[in-house]
Amino acid sequence: MNAELADDTAGSGKASASPIDAAPRLSSRDQLIRRLAVASQAGYMSASLAVLSDYVGASYYLLARYDLVQEHGLDFVVSSNWSFDLVRRLESEIAATYSRSTELEKCLSVLQPKFGLLPDDADVPPGISRQYCSLTVCVGRTRLALMLLFEEDFVLSPELLREVGVLAGYCVSLSTRKAQKSDRDFELTERELECLFWIAEGKTSDEIATILGISRNTINNYITSVMRKTATKTRSEAIAYAVRNNLV
Repeated sequence: MNAELADDTAGSGKASASPIDAAPRLSSRDQLIRRLAVASQAGYMSASLAVLSDYVGASYYLLARYDLVQEHGLDFVVSSNWSFDLVRRLESEIAATYSRSTELEKCLSVLQPKFGLLPDDADVPPGISRQYCSLTVCVGRTRLALMLLFEEDFVLSPELLREVGVLAGYCVSLSTRKAQKSDRDFELTERELECLFWIAEGKTSDEIATILGISRNTINNYITSVMRKTATKTRSEAIAYAVRNNLV
């Protein structure tokens, strides 16, 4: 294995941090969080990921949304400095890996570093290992994968990888609130958003009518309006739209 996780136990050959080392590391972490806050609140996701990659020692990063990998094109890519051809080559494998996992496996994999190998025919930058590290990150109901490429024979730190996963979720959360709202969000009325929330919870029109205290026909009219404004054809598509745009 080219990139290995560092073993924190005795005999790993890696000395534990001394009290003298602790103060500079804490200062560095505080500085890191300040830099991330500035970049994320400005909506610069690529800058945030570049900072995190440097922190963990990665040479390349790719942040993907798992809920979009089944769709055509590369819309599932949130931000990346991988080459276009490499992302395109890996697209089907990302989708296949995710679809093979059970819901329980997906939940248990959050913030757990996993390793995979890039295909033999993938064009990898010189000096970069074909082994990539992947971290699953959840932001609300959205699942993302942070995929990192390292130099050959680079030794990874499990602690730093988990920190980077948590901080990546933090950056996505800030960026989403600041810069990733769809223009169509503002066309939906409060009632329409309420109906969208309840259908995402699996409620029928009759149940939503009871909850909101209005007629079933009125609920259906609201839902029809939501689908028209979001350019969706079914309730399931409307729910998917709402999840992608953080409306529910």
